[in-house]
Amino acid sequence: MSVLTGGKLKLIQAALRLITQSRSLTSLGLRELAREAGLNPNTFYRHFKNLDEFGLQVLGYIAEDMKSGVRELRQMAESSEQASRDTVTFVYHYFLANPAATTVAVRELHGPSPLLRRALEAQLDASAREMAEDIIERQLVSAVAPETIHEISRMTIRYILFRAMDYIEKPGQRETIQQETERFINRQFRGALLEHLSQSELEEIGRTSAVDPR
Repeated sequence: MSVLTGGKLKLIQAALRLITQSRSLTSLGLRELAREAGLNPNTFYRHFKNLDEFGLQVLGYIAEDMKSGVRELRQMAESSEQASRDTVTFVYHYFLANPAATTVAVRELHGPSPLLRRALEAQLDASAREMAEDIIERQLVSAVAPETIHEISRMTIRYILFRAMDYIEKPGQRETIQQETERFINRQFRGALLEHLSQSELEEIGRTSAVDPR
């Protein structure tokens, strides 16, 4: 995505300042938006055809801002556990620092605009695909089939978004939510690994676990 500057960037940043738990992108008034951005209301239509197109730009801005940091962390990870831990920490801290962005993502996934719903679904799928590609490229779980890694990645992205608002609104539960999310991801991969083992190998793991409960 190209770097946003000038009036476009000011309008997007203004929208993120105006978004609250009770307001969505499509509820913002153009005059209010322009006033918050310090621009003439007519400026909006020099950059965007309508609010749906504006919403697409806002969602793209949020996605690019978050994904670049996540990918950098995953590409440095030495194990799937480290990758999940670093990803979860970064994403939840991003949500906490950018609550408006989180509100937009959570609300628009089930919002009134079909165009924005489809765009957000596409961005979630793109994030999941990048997560899977990073894991496969680094061979962090080489025994798991690529299609399974993609499936787990799709589940992971949606699980994190599902827990995002709780993480923001319940400070006392943040550590627990983060740990539960890490366990959710790791259990998915461990379960996938077990699917490829024979019955005798599973029985051997069971005997080993009974002797050494660690």
